[in-house]
Amino acid sequence: MGYKVVITTRANGDLRQVVEFLAAKNPSAAERLGFRLLDMAQSLADMPHLRDPGAESGERAPSPVREVACDLLPGVCRIAHDRDHSHLGRPAQSRRFGFNLSLRFIRSIREIRGLFPSLPMSKVFPNAKAALDGLLHDNLFIAAGGFGLCGIPENLIVALRDSGVKGLTIVGNNAGVDGFGMGILLTTRQVKKVMASYVGENKEFERQVLGGELELELIPQGTLAERLRAGGAGIPGFYTRTAFGTKLAEGKETKVFDGKEYVLEPGIKTEVSLVKAWKGDKSGNLVFRKTARNFNPMIATCGKICVAEVEHLVEVGELDPDQIHTPGIYVDRIIQGVNYEKRIEFRTVQGAAASKKDSPIRELMAKRAARELRDGYCVNLGIGIPTLVANFIPEGMNVTLQSENGLLGIGPFPPDDQVDADLINAGKQTISTIPGSAFFSSSDSFAMIRGGHIDLSILGALEVADNGDIANWMVPGKMVKGPGGAMDLVAGVPRVVAVMEHCAKDGSSKILKQCSLPITGKGVVSLIITDLCVFAVKPGGGQGDSAARGLVLTELHPGNTLEDVR
Repeated sequence: MGYKVVITTRANGDLRQVVEFLAAKNPSAAERLGFRLLDMAQSLADMPHLRDPGAESGERAPSPVREVACDLLPGVCRIAHDRDHSHLGRPAQSRRFGFNLSLRFIRSIREIRGLFPSLPMSKVFPNAKAALDGLLHDNLFIAAGGFGLCGIPENLIVALRDSGVKGLTIVGNNAGVDGFGMGILLTTRQVKKVMASYVGENKEFERQVLGGELELELIPQGTLAERLRAGGAGIPGFYTRTAFGTKLAEGKETKVFDGKEYVLEPGIKTEVSLVKAWKGDKSGNLVFRKTARNFNPMIATCGKICVAEVEHLVEVGELDPDQIHTPGIYVDRIIQGVNYEKRIEFRTVQGAAASKKDSPIRELMAKRAARELRDGYCVNLGIGIPTLVANFIPEGMNVTLQSENGLLGIGPFPPDDQVDADLINAGKQTISTIPGSAFFSSSDSFAMIRGGHIDLSILGALEVADNGDIANWMVPGKMVKGPGGAMDLVAGVPRVVAVMEHCAKDGSSKILKQCSLPITGKGVVSLIITDLCVFAVKPGGGQGDSAARGLVLTELHPGNTLEDVR
């Protein structure tokens, strides 16, 4: 007589007892059961739904399937409704009921593996569409790796678009660009909400946000990386100095540590996560390449189900265990990616014609900022004029440049024949490395920044107040770029230099008593370099965030007068 078993998705205690009973009485039967269960669970993962043959066309069952019946005798696995289940030794009176596939069935594969650890199970799927089958539904919460267009899961994003699912909430550093990366989901209106640190150059993204068509939750880049890491590590929340006193911290709980206020941020856990790696093996171990690592390691851990695509899929054992960045335990499904475009946002090479934005004034400001460098410093340079500072590091001075997307030791722009899509800076420009360079994840990058290991940060600004407040991430109703890593930098780096134009296009000063735009940080700027002059921010006699009070004019650039500054 064959054994009949019922598997409950709510718990596997009864199943474990059955397995132990079978293993003691008939080991071969227990092994057959294990293979049946794995095959059944994988089949469930591949089915979008089953329908009740007795129901009207299109009608779905009133309640989800709770139990799965498996017959050890030759035959097929059957779906059993709560009221139509069987007990051990009794025949199953099962009916087929329609259901939307629950992630509990996918997770049950892991539970089955725990009961039958010796059984093989393939994580490899033939293509992106197959790898996403059974995982997608409207209003899905999904995370995707990448920084700009570097290290994005191109194949999986296209398959996600082609699935037609709507109402997506997507989380990642940014949402691609117009017509590529996650940006293609915005064009097809499949997204209802984006959680990101940076809008950047995606005009459609910005248009939908300003038009009220898309919900946007902006998160500082380092906080986003840590929230993803925390979610994957089972940490419900953490406190950070980043964003304190800004619009992004409004309504959040704060707590004082060592006399400073910190903001409570929750971990992020998603239903599905999509990542891209350079190499992977069939057990799911992943190796990333250069700055394409960025957010991928944290996003691999934060999803209940992680799907990875790789440029090179190899057999188990071919990867050096010492070189694996993400262990296979985090990866549930994996594919060999195809037809990678690996588009570059800003191709910058040695000897290229100067940008139209470059000018003698901008170079003057960059040269002056370079005088703030000291031998042995580790420095983070922001986007725009601050990037030019790298061209004016004094000869013989040892300065290490850090890029928040995961590189310590930025080299010069590469020759045209050495451009690498996997090697970019935080401004998405192609760059090179130097002897002693190191690559790491975005989470590790911001641990350096928040932990005070970066000596100096040079940033652009829209406004700076005379108390050291800085604003550089949005103009309400007109421009939403996002904070990127700036909020983390001003909160964690001990010395911040702002490089900016002195006046707006209408002639009004950008140096104010109080910032009119949403601020990036409170009382954080030490020095202001404009196209007219240099100001030092004078410390006041107060405590904490109110300590910085007043500006001291220390230099006038050639050809400018005190009246020009006023």
